[in-house]
Amino acid sequence: MLNQKMNCAHLEKVCVALEKYESYRKFKAYCIKVLALGNDSLEKTFAVAVALCLVCAVLVSFGAVALKPLQIQNKAQDMKKNILDVAGLLLPGEDIDKAFSDNIEEKLVNLESGDYVSDMNVEEYDQRKAAKNPAQNVAIPRDKDIAHIRLKAKVAKVYLVKNGDAIKSIILPVNGYGLWSTLYGFLSLDADGQTVQSINFYDQQETPGLGGEVVNPNWRASWKGKKVYAESEQHSFDKGAVEDAEVGEPALHLVKGSVDTSKPEALYEVDGLAGATLTSNGVTNLVRYWMSKEGFALYLKKVRTVKGVKS
Repeated sequence: MLNQKMNCAHLEKVCVALEKYESYRKFKAYCIKVLALGNDSLEKTFAVAVALCLVCAVLVSFGAVALKPLQIQNKAQDMKKNILDVAGLLLPGEDIDKAFSDNIEEKLVNLESGDYVSDMNVEEYDQRKAAKNPAQNVAIPRDKDIAHIRLKAKVAKVYLVKNGDAIKSIILPVNGYGLWSTLYGFLSLDADGQTVQSINFYDQQETPGLGGEVVNPNWRASWKGKKVYAESEQHSFDKGAVEDAEVGEPALHLVKGSVDTSKPEALYEVDGLAGATLTSNGVTNLVRYWMSKEGFALYLKKVRTVKGVKS
């Protein structure tokens, strides 16, 4: 009851203060005039419609501003969930924040040198925003832009799954153009920087049932154990995809149809997406780009813990 009286007293003070302004008095007089008009009045109809639009706009704007912190929190939570998923650490009912902090270490990498960056806040850094910022991005030469992204951030955020001080796996952000959209995802590699654990696309707008099958768990599972870098020359790429790979270059790619597991090159091949040749080529191109020296090749050369790949 006391709170209600205080609110009423506060409202009265606001009204008294507003009465000092001529524009408010004119607005108030106009409102009284409009309300006195008949319901079939054209002026009253327009005035009510405008007032309703203004009220709705204010409410929507207020809701957007008020909910923005929650939206940012949910976006960060979803990103952690996808990273845990590609790392094979997402368990039903588990606290995502705790699982992430207990198992994942975030690092920033200078793509030009392959070295870690220590003078930037890793938690606040957004690589997708940085790729659109002229001060933080770099234009990709057309002849090297096989992923068709035009611009890339100079610094990338990587995620390390640690066992004590040892690296168990390396999770790298990848993106590239498919048929209708830019696909954003994560590629998880063993500590050798060569063997694939998993891939996950968390943002894509490809055709459902065709290119959209990049999120199909069964297709994603077919990536496990595949090799990224050629250990012998590879010449089995489909027409329309990227060029052949020499020893030490990225060789992993999608094929039309199913992989013939009896062939030695099957280690570098993943089943193509049925009816989605352009999306399949897009996935091949984005993996090949980000695993090249334009992407993470220099970084992987420095952090891999198991030899066997000629860089």
